[in-house]
Amino acid sequence: MNAFENALTQLERAAQVADVSERIIRRLRQPQRFVEAALPVMMDSGEEKIFTGYRAQYNNARGPYKGGIRYHQQVDTEEVKALGLWMAIKCAVANIPMGGGKGGVIVNPKELSVGELERLSRAFARAFKDVLGPTIDVPAPDVYTTPQIMAWMADEYVKLTGDPKGRATFTGKPVADGGSLGRDTATAQGGWYVLEAFMKKMKSGPGLRIAIQGFGNAGSVFARIAGKNGHTVIAVSDSSGGIYAPGGLSIAAVEKHKNKTGKLAGFPGAKAITNAQLLELETDVLVPAALENQITGENAPRIRARTILELANGPTTPEADGILAKRNVIVLPDVLANSGGVTVSYFEWVQNMKGETWTAARVDEMLRKTIQAAFEAVHAFAAGHRVPHRTAAFAVAVRRIAEATA
Repeated sequence: MNAFENALTQLERAAQVADVSERIIRRLRQPQRFVEAALPVMMDSGEEKIFTGYRAQYNNARGPYKGGIRYHQQVDTEEVKALGLWMAIKCAVANIPMGGGKGGVIVNPKELSVGELERLSRAFARAFKDVLGPTIDVPAPDVYTTPQIMAWMADEYVKLTGDPKGRATFTGKPVADGGSLGRDTATAQGGWYVLEAFMKKMKSGPGLRIAIQGFGNAGSVFARIAGKNGHTVIAVSDSSGGIYAPGGLSIAAVEKHKNKTGKLAGFPGAKAITNAQLLELETDVLVPAALENQITGENAPRIRARTILELANGPTTPEADGILAKRNVIVLPDVLANSGGVTVSYFEWVQNMKGETWTAARVDEMLRKTIQAAFEAVHAFAAGHRVPHRTAAFAVAVRRIAEATA
């Protein structure tokens, strides 16, 4: 399935209710700029290998392009463009003064040594330095990129440009290198604030049963937060498969097991399940926190969750959205539910630009207020126009982008 075609379908659905000019929609159908670069890297063997890197600068009507860089062997141009559009929408939904962009490198980072990973990251900064900058385009971590990778890129960028504000060009850095407190948990924490706000609208209390596909940073942190707030996580999964315990999982024990063995499989007292089976469990809340195109037209009729909270980017296809809407399954979409990450990345950028350091409490309070305001705007539009929350989120965002477009 083509992620960019999916993103454009979501845009067209919003265009029908957003009440903005066709000129705005036409501009949002393609990135303003798409850059491809060869990244030569000296491998530990002494052989030079050339990787391909991309940067989609999708829309900057509301501020500098903003969006992650992912390292993955399946990165392609259509995926990067889709993620760039979603970032433009996401920043506008969160109402932060940033545009949308995305980057990627075709690579399996698990096959690289630490030294090779550093050389690749510095090569990316060198190749794209002329189109990046603290007031131009501000990347961040994404799939298989880390705070350390951002630190290497920021260091290389500053060396090359001499820009005193250059470290603000990359967010998601380690705190010691100018990163923000709370950035490592922001995606999951923001997702929790969305679910919390939705539960209040539904007058729902503790005791929800939750299944989470993806046990990386976002999924594992969300599991921890949900457990602390009186909910029961019944299933989690990673790329190799999942585990299911109807009575609930001890997330601390699961994390200990994965840290020790490197996988979820074999966790005592739980049934082994596939990622596909996890999606179809009977549960109150399903949290896709892995990759795109997990809920499709094929499996949407078998989804038994009442609510889907998307921590991953693009986990639900447009065809699946239509099926889920007819079945009254509420989807709290990625451009709202996982916007906590980019929100705290924006806070990091502000701190870097002003030479400030905020407390964790201040970051969290500002995150909560930002996400709650975003939810209220989207939920009100969805209720007022009788459309799904995804269409509402896109419509709210498109209106804000339209207001900022010259």
